Amino acid sequence: MTLRNIAIIAHVDHGKTTLVDRLLQQSGAVRTNQRVDERAMDSNDLERERGITILAKATSIVWEHTRINIVDTPGHADFGGEVERILNMVDGALVLVDAAEGPLPQTKFVVSKALRMGLKPIVVINKVDRPDARANEVLNEIFDLFAALEANDQQLDFPILYGSAKEGWMAESPEGPKDQGMTPLFELVCRHVPAPATEEGAFQLLGTILEANPYLGRIVTGRITAGKIKPNDTVKVLDYEGKLVEQGRVSKVLAFRGLERLALDEAVAGDIVSIAGLPNATVAHTICAPEIDAPLPAQPIDPPTLSMTFRVNDSPLAGTEGSKVTGRMIRDRLLHEAEGNVALKVSESDERDSMIVAGRGELQLGILIETMRREGFELSVSRPRVLFTRNDSGQLLEPIEEVVIDLDEEHQGSVVQKLSERKADLIEMKPSGGGRVRLVFYAPTRGLIGYQNELLTDTRGTGIINRLFHGYAPHKGTIQGRRNGVLISTDQGDAVAYALWNLEDRGPMMIEPGARVYQGMIVGEHTRGNDLEVNVLKGKKLTNIRTTSKDEAVRLTPPMRMILEKALSYIQDDELVEVTPESIRLRKRHLDPNDRKKAERQREAENAA
Repeated sequence: MTLRNIAIIAHVDHGKTTLVDRLLQQSGAVRTNQRVDERAMDSNDLERERGITILAKATSIVWEHTRINIVDTPGHADFGGEVERILNMVDGALVLVDAAEGPLPQTKFVVSKALRMGLKPIVVINKVDRPDARANEVLNEIFDLFAALEANDQQLDFPILYGSAKEGWMAESPEGPKDQGMTPLFELVCRHVPAPATEEGAFQLLGTILEANPYLGRIVTGRITAGKIKPNDTVKVLDYEGKLVEQGRVSKVLAFRGLERLALDEAVAGDIVSIAGLPNATVAHTICAPEIDAPLPAQPIDPPTLSMTFRVNDSPLAGTEGSKVTGRMIRDRLLHEAEGNVALKVSESDERDSMIVAGRGELQLGILIETMRREGFELSVSRPRVLFTRNDSGQLLEPIEEVVIDLDEEHQGSVVQKLSERKADLIEMKPSGGGRVRLVFYAPTRGLIGYQNELLTDTRGTGIINRLFHGYAPHKGTIQGRRNGVLISTDQGDAVAYALWNLEDRGPMMIEPGARVYQGMIVGEHTRGNDLEVNVLKGKKLTNIRTTSKDEAVRLTPPMRMILEKALSYIQDDELVEVTPESIRLRKRHLDPNDRKKAERQREAENAA
């Protein structure tokens, strides 16, 4: 049976996981009466909730004596570490673009990696059934994008298909025919994508995806570059420098067949397989026959741009909601995560019971924290900090991102003003149809922390922002942070509705009546620029005098809802987010007011020096 290995590249929400659903159904990999969830490849709970692909995953289908291994790649640049490794396994790329939105930054991010590796793309313009579809303009934008990314002549001569993954058809024209289903796509993949290149010699495989199985232990997935492998074969593991990591036996050889993973008696060069039985093998390691001495080259990974401190939760409510609360448990979990996710860097911190985690962006770190809290962890995390670097002449450099914002024309003035205050440079402004405008900025990463919520407010919820790491540039100077102070609880107990009602003119609250609070916890936002300590436990004084005005019902304004990403971008350097399986609370780093004053004086003295 001939083999084809292909990756599907697309921006968030352009329909790649839905396309894989249709390919599985029409190839016969899923029985007609088999119950399969929608977006079957999004197996992770968080992926289903957010509607985005976070982890790269593989599947396999058979079409007329050809086995097509399909890799579903994440569309978000924060998960780019997954993408860079995945492209080592494939020989072709399916670039999927929305017929209305056109190529967006995350498409550009993955396509640039694919073109650099010499992959020949197939372009699929999806969602042509949308009322605002503009297939021909989008095709021109894709060609311009490929040319800007320095594609060679063969890559620029790409084949094109139009269709709708939701409706389950593809064709060479936007009008159809619509009765052939996915057959044109299957035929194009078999015709255009080359068979996997293999080498002569003994068994070699580069680890690309890592996962843990409760029964089989560590499972490493990759493409076999040379030779073949059977269960019980003796192999050795080399790191990227060629040093021996371990030697052992393969307990199982697994391969994707539709949505299932089956054990194989033998796997040959070119196929994508998973190998179990090697406890120390990880991503970017070469698994090979004992006589091999040189490792396979691994694709370099872009450096992290943000870091956060993960600490033990030391608030008065620590241990009341989670089951995993010790520093050792948090440390082991983070080191385990760093093994499988090459875009994360975990290091020891100078502070006791804390670790520094560096990653690609707020979303990637937010997903890690959300996963940990669902596993029962309690921890407190600091505000994201940007990682600076220096060039050869000692000049301070900071990460710059390309920001693309789609919004209604009436809101563009306030957005341009806000981003210029955050030291962003406007690069391009063009109409995108339907009274909307597309703005392109180069903005420092630290200026974008917390901007998403501000954009939604300024554009009445209609603005769409997409970000992509652009490169390092000279430091752009100070950027003003949050302008408002916070309301801080002075005591521990349960919040009282009467006290919250009396404090409403001081600013919006973040807690509801009955919420458990403690000294140093942030309970609301102050209307002014300074922090204010308040008592939210103060009940109504009871007397034996009754009047209609005194017995009025307390009516409270609904509190500000703090989801995890919003909380991380809201806090300042002297504040922390306390994350437990049940709650997200904001607090001061120093809970005692005297300690806060000492730290403030010390900070002022350092700044003066």
